[in-house]
Amino acid sequence: MQQQVSLEQGDVNQSPLRQAYHNQLDEATKALIEEDAAVFLHQALSTPVMNALSKTEGPYIYDMQGKAYLDLHGNGVHAAGFSNPYVVQKVIEQLQQSLAFTPRRYTNQPAVNLAKKLVEITPEGLNRVLFCPGGSEAIEMAVMLAKQVTGKWKTLSFWDSYHGTGFQSAAVGGEEHFSTGNGPMVPGAFHVEFPNYYRNPWGLTNTEDIDAEYLRQIKIILQRNPDMAAVIGEPISATPVVPSANYWQQVQALCKQYGMLLIFDEIIEGFGRTGKMFASEHFVTPDVLVLGKTLGGGLMPFAGIVTKEEYNVLQHRSIGHFTHEKNPLCSIAGLATIEYIEEHQLVQNSAMLGDYLLEQLLALQQSYPIIGHVAGKGLHMGIDLVKNRQTKERAVKEAETIMYLCMQDGVAFKIIEGNVITMRPSLVIDKSHCDTIISTLKKALEKVGVA
Repeated sequence: MQQQVSLEQGDVNQSPLRQAYHNQLDEATKALIEEDAAVFLHQALSTPVMNALSKTEGPYIYDMQGKAYLDLHGNGVHAAGFSNPYVVQKVIEQLQQSLAFTPRRYTNQPAVNLAKKLVEITPEGLNRVLFCPGGSEAIEMAVMLAKQVTGKWKTLSFWDSYHGTGFQSAAVGGEEHFSTGNGPMVPGAFHVEFPNYYRNPWGLTNTEDIDAEYLRQIKIILQRNPDMAAVIGEPISATPVVPSANYWQQVQALCKQYGMLLIFDEIIEGFGRTGKMFASEHFVTPDVLVLGKTLGGGLMPFAGIVTKEEYNVLQHRSIGHFTHEKNPLCSIAGLATIEYIEEHQLVQNSAMLGDYLLEQLLALQQSYPIIGHVAGKGLHMGIDLVKNRQTKERAVKEAETIMYLCMQDGVAFKIIEGNVITMRPSLVIDKSHCDTIISTLKKALEKVGVA
């Protein structure tokens, strides 16, 4: 009997619609997918795979038949576009200098330059940096820092959040998919609900009242657990849900009251995704900012944390100690990506096109009752599809159908929570790309017959 797979993180590869999509692929692609499935461990969200790619460039991915797809997912690495020529050239130049790796205990100019640049562009007061290979490790470093600094060991984070697949990062993550069957996770990980103004369980409509109920959950836990080291969350959820500024201000006040650190996971949202260089700029400055994905420029795996000078107190410990902690090649890719984002004003582009895309999606909502809610900041958008606007029942089958229809017409995105279309295109897109997104989505909605 096939086990039920969680839809929280994305569309699964075991549905009839996925099989139907596979059936229309060309023989060479099918053969490569079969090769892939024969050698990689199978995973519900990624293996066997959806398709095979021949090229990734700018805002597009290309399959083996040469078909281009405007990619609205990109695993969060494509803020400056896939295979960005400027970033690629900088990495090539670094390779030609015969400095592609630096053993631990040594430093190099690219690593120092990237660290200094992050101190320059992150919110004021964040001025100490530590790098690591990936986002899961960066979350681990942030949590270890909080535990060491505060002398406490418990954590508070959010249900339905994803922070990585290590034992600590999966423990603070709020998704059953990454913990069930693994035995005891890292103890002391408490969770509360992330504020949701569209789907709050009380049927409230006033933002302050909704905030108060979600904050009450946090207060109840803190009153009974004085040994809490940190609150960990994405400033804007992956769905996305955009909390009020008041919510995060109140959470930060609670952190100060109870002697906890506030950790913001901006692995997805950092570097312009939400219309500001960092999503925290919409709300408050955290004690620790966790970065990744775009930090490697879409070429190299790289992540890290940026924190405050007052937390530079662990000279007797090592919370990172990774082989690639100061990798010059990764550092060059990261610095070149930031330079490109700044030079081409991609943060401003994200804010401007985000407003335009939101306006167009809200217009679609007026015509299509299946669109229950639209939310987002910058080029970080979500469309909550429902069977009924009154009951808000999730339109899971319809969402998957729409996803594959859009794939056929060259627009690729990911479904989260079973029914939420998430849109995170490269920040290099222009208005014409937004129009393509809207027209393609509209065509799919009409084919599903939900007008």
